[in-house]
Amino acid sequence: MKMHFIASTTETAVGAAERLSERYGHVPIREAEVIVALGGDGLMLSVMHQNRGLPVYGMNRGTIGFLMNHFSEERLVERITAAEETVVNPLAMTACTMDGHEHCALAINEVSLLRAGPQAARLRISVNGRVRLQELVCDGVLLCTAAGSTAYNYSANGPILPLDSDVLALTPIAAFRPRRWRGAILPKDAVVRFDVLDLDKRPVMADADSRGVDSVSWVEIRTETSIKHRLLFDPGHGLDERLMREQFV
Repeated sequence: MKMHFIASTTETAVGAAERLSERYGHVPIREAEVIVALGGDGLMLSVMHQNRGLPVYGMNRGTIGFLMNHFSEERLVERITAAEETVVNPLAMTACTMDGHEHCALAINEVSLLRAGPQAARLRISVNGRVRLQELVCDGVLLCTAAGSTAYNYSANGPILPLDSDVLALTPIAAFRPRRWRGAILPKDAVVRFDVLDLDKRPVMADADSRGVDSVSWVEIRTETSIKHRLLFDPGHGLDERLMREQFV
């Protein structure tokens, strides 16, 4: 099996990559059949953003390893051969700034809008061209994939989504008005638009997996089904099982 090893910058990850490369062989990515990522979830997201098409098998050598398998130097070929594949589609964000320029980015976890000044943001939310919430006053709001539902979304009290549910979670961050609005579950094929109200007084930034755009006037988000990220997990420890376990801790 032709493997390409990628490691985070920590000594633990780099050392593991060196030992595994020597033991199993390392080839350039253009020749690889699989990418082996050694680090945490941050590294996994980076690898997924930079490489499309190749399956990625991650092993945890970082602090958070929700998207990673447990680390072992033994039987790596057998583990990858037996691994279960999960396909993840990213979100495609188009964000228009106050000067009229449009910026596009992809997000595997979530797209979030966050207030960029001392006052709360005022946002209008539309789904598939229909206004669903005329005004949301909040610190922010996010739209996440099932794969990203245990990240920022979960910290904001959003729901954990099973991968096979084909839905997205729309979750407010510190909502002030409507005070009791808890968000919404939307179909995966929904097109969600946020219009920023009171632009000059209440600036807002948009963020797609840490790719930020300042001073946005509107943001539109849809699932990019043409892009398929392939993640490999050990049998019985796939992303569906991890999502299920996370709800009972």
